[in-house]
Amino acid sequence: MDTDNNPTTEVAATTIDSEDTTEAFVKVKSKKTSKRKREMDGVDMEAEDSVACKRPQFPPISGDKLKGGSDEMRKVAVPAHRYTPLKENWLKIFTPIVENLQLQVRFNLKTRNVEIKTCKDTQDIGSLTRAADFVRAFVLGFQVEDALALIRLDELFLETFDVTDVKPLKGDHLSRAIGRIAGKGGKTKFTIENVTKTRIVLADSKVHILGSFQNIKMARTAICNLILGSPPSKVYGNIRVVASRTAERF
Repeated sequence: MDTDNNPTTEVAATTIDSEDTTEAFVKVKSKKTSKRKREMDGVDMEAEDSVACKRPQFPPISGDKLKGGSDEMRKVAVPAHRYTPLKENWLKIFTPIVENLQLQVRFNLKTRNVEIKTCKDTQDIGSLTRAADFVRAFVLGFQVEDALALIRLDELFLETFDVTDVKPLKGDHLSRAIGRIAGKGGKTKFTIENVTKTRIVLADSKVHILGSFQNIKMARTAICNLILGSPPSKVYGNIRVVASRTAERF
């Protein structure tokens, strides 16, 4: 009986010893380290709170300081055939630039340039670029009402390209390409403008487009297809498909 009981007691003793050794190897965190860690966390929280409280508050910068103390000026050259329209619409051009953008504007008779200059009342430094784009659009041949969109709205651009950049044409071939863009009585040009929501000016072999980036891309693609010889009916269909896709996307 004694011999039968000995192996079980030995196994139990070994299991107890192994449990004691595992318990002996468990690391116990001391109170000093935990206390020190709490103190460090408290210091970090206080530092973050102090940084958040001491965040600097700067007043808005005035327009003079943004300009660097010196007035800036832009010049827009006016060709001879736009002198009369500029003279007739000068009040419509002068009013938004002076009253809305707080800029100074004049037409230099010697250099034949429209000069736009900032002053002490100018608050937005980007108004000078808007005014220059507005005058440039009118000089290129756009109506004053259409060019005013460059002042009132953001993300509007002007793009200019030549018909010969798309395809090298000369003589009657060039004239027929320009005629396909315009259409009978300007019908094709008006259709492209209405579908793509842009404004197009045909000046000899130059094509000027005013609109947003996506709309300019659609109008340019349609005009290039007309220059390359596509019939207007096919171009209309392609424009309407693309325009409906963009409308559904947005």
